[in-house]
This record gives sequence, C-alpha cells and structure tokens, in this order.
Amino acid sequence: MNESEFVHQRHKGPTKLERPRELIVACAPMRSNVNISQIARTASACAVERMIICGNASLKPKIARDAASELPVSTHRSLAPVLKKLKQDGYRIVGIEQTSNSRNIHEFSFTRRTVLVVGNERLGISDEILTLLDDVIEIPVWGMPHSYNAASAANMALYEYCRQFPVG
Repeated sequence: MNESEFVHQRHKGPTKLERPRELIVACAPMRSNVNISQIARTASACAVERMIICGNASLKPKIARDAASELPVSTHRSLAPVLKKLKQDGYRIVGIEQTSNSRNIHEFSFTRRTVLVVGNERLGISDEILTLLDDVIEIPVWGMPHSYNAASAANMALYEYCRQFPVG
C-alpha cells in the first residue's frame, strides 16, 4: 500500500446516542476555574445531562471549548440542597473520594441515573456532602502523589460511566 491509500478522518462528529444520558456532574466549590473548565469539556464530550457548579466558579471558554455554549451549567451557593433534590428525583449520588468505605472504580457499576460528585482540589468532598452520597468510588493510584487531580479523576469517572453506558 502506498501513502495515498491511508486516509485518516480527523475530528469525527459525535457518536449518536440511543437515548439521552441521565448523568449529572456536581462540583463542590473549587479553587481553580481551569479544573472546572476541564471537567466541563469532558462532561460535554460525554453528553452529560448538565453540570452543577458551586461558589464563585466559572468556565474559561478557551479551556471548556464547546462546553461553554453546549453544556447546561447551573451555579449554586451550596451543593447539599441540590443533591437532596436530585436524590428525591431518583438519581443515585456517587462521589469520587478516598474514604474507608470507598469502592474501587474498576469494580463499581454505575446506575443510569447518576449524579457524579467531584470534591474540592485540596479538601475533597466535605463531611456534610459525604453523608448524602449513596456510593463513594475511588480510582487506584500506583505512584505518588496519593491521589489524582480533581479534574483528572472526574474525567476518568465520566469515561467509565460512558464505557458502562456506551449508547446512552
């Protein structure tokens, strides 16, 4: 085969979902708008239902890219009341955190209606929010430091959810 026989398509369009995702990303107040924006970009690429951010966070369009205009985002002063309402609406509340009761993400089965809770970069998920979670998952770490960046962990968890529900 010569070079002209290898044609690579770049930037394919989105994969069609059979049904909308029932996944919401909820972020505790974060220090970095870069982290929030990275999470939003991945959330949008994963076609999540919406994203909830708290505190003074905002998206940086150059980082969030299309998510800045395509992803429904709501801002709230605190996360607890929003999570309580979502739980009443039938969502399973799943936090990414290392705790004594957290489950390895490799052994965890998401439910279709899930809220993925992402903690603060330094403080993680607060005790108040931990009490509201139905499940706590963690992503194994094999080196140093002992945990992943909040945005990196959120992105890995979003990808795992999509792997488990590839068509919506």
